[in-house]
Amino acid sequence: MQEAITVRPAREDDLEDVARISTEAYAAAGQLDPGSTYGDVLADAAARRDSAVLLVAERAGRIVGTVTICPEGSPFAEIGRHGEVEFRFLAVDPAAWRSGVADALIEACEDQARSAHAERLAICVRDTNTGAAEMYERRGFTRMPDRDWTPVPGVNLHALRRDVLPSD
Repeated sequence: MQEAITVRPAREDDLEDVARISTEAYAAAGQLDPGSTYGDVLADAAARRDSAVLLVAERAGRIVGTVTICPEGSPFAEIGRHGEVEFRFLAVDPAAWRSGVADALIEACEDQARSAHAERLAICVRDTNTGAAEMYERRGFTRMPDRDWTPVPGVNLHALRRDVLPSD
């Protein structure tokens, strides 16, 4: 039996783990193109903590995942609208894939949405990231093609949403 997962705000001493997990997870999923500077964005966990809500998932005292909640006005917000909680940079240590870490992080985003009285969650997934797209679909997210966008040539992002579910 695996230890429980705890999701909490990131601390200063978590930032190195957040940067490592973010870049390793995106690389393992084939989402870091050669020559792209996106790896630098992923590695800058301090900027996310300073300008958004940076969360970590911890299991048995080890950081195993991270997500960034982007409130309105955050420089990291891309597609979120009023009444939505947008999250980005969801990353799970590849050694912990398929072990419930992503579920725990999404649940924490949903808790944040409920606290903000938001109606839905929103996220973008790269069109080539079929693994992530399937994961979100299994969790009830649906496409919002009207918000799909291309931040740089060759990077096409699909916008997804899910209504905030009532708490148990």
